[in-house]
Amino acid sequence: MKYRNHTAVSEFLLLGLTEDPALQPLIFSLFLSMYLVTILGNLLIILAVSSDPHLHTPMYFFLSNLSLTDICFSTTTVPKMLVNIQARDQSISYTGCLSQVCFVLIFTILENFLLAVMAFDRYVAICHPLRYTAIMNPHLYIFLLQFSLLISTVDALLHTLMLLRLSFCTDLEIPHFFCELAEVLQLACSDTLINNILVFVAACVFSGVPLLGIIFSYIHIVSSVLRMPSSEGKHKAFSTCGSHLSVVSLFYGTGFGVYISSAVADSPRKTAVASVMYTVVPQMLNPFIYSLRNRDMKEALGKLIGRIAFPPRCVICFGLHF
Repeated sequence: MKYRNHTAVSEFLLLGLTEDPALQPLIFSLFLSMYLVTILGNLLIILAVSSDPHLHTPMYFFLSNLSLTDICFSTTTVPKMLVNIQARDQSISYTGCLSQVCFVLIFTILENFLLAVMAFDRYVAICHPLRYTAIMNPHLYIFLLQFSLLISTVDALLHTLMLLRLSFCTDLEIPHFFCELAEVLQLACSDTLINNILVFVAACVFSGVPLLGIIFSYIHIVSSVLRMPSSEGKHKAFSTCGSHLSVVSLFYGTGFGVYISSAVADSPRKTAVASVMYTVVPQMLNPFIYSLRNRDMKEALGKLIGRIAFPPRCVICFGLHF
């Protein structure tokens, strides 16, 4: 088989979700709408948390960083797809493809760790309420965020650097709408055994460990809540966890769904379509889940939107006078 070294590879081709030209305008409109909703919804969450002093707590600190991660995740994949559809050009540069692989891994792993840290926060709040402020102090939750980002970055860089050692075949078509690590590895002509082992170990550690942490936290949360004497206390405790549990179910549920579909699908293109549920939909729905199921967030968003739509009269008067 003919192959060329990675130094000669200048670009890959992203085949997208379909080759039907008639469907391209529909896909463009759909993904543009989803991307704008994702950006606006998560940006509102960040602004609401930062502008309301009542939300300056560890729980909402992690929520605002989760929203920022969702914005970055979507921005890593969707804009390039939209540009390719609009320009009718499927190419992505070699450097751009590897960069996309790296950033997708960073934000995927970071989201795993943020969901686990948020579960730990709820565990401390419900199981150890009297020690909550002492345990979840600013030093700890900032350290947890920095540690999560560090681990995510190191793992993503390791995978990306391991890609640099590979040689690629003349067929450089990726049946996806972004450069996914597994798809790029399939294009390699050189031995990918070490890469595949690294992918397996990283998936077990950086997805399995956070998931086990979430399960461990909720086992103790449910156990503590069931021991509460009053039904009102039980309802309040479960309501504080409802939004997070919904986001966790959406994130891991769609992830497992994509994994199963890739195992049984007879076409890589069908796997790409299924991956939309994992790479685009959760990031768009997360703000709605937290704003609709969380009373404090609904109140903060209402105040923020009110200030944006109806600014104080003195500000308007000052502007006119000026």
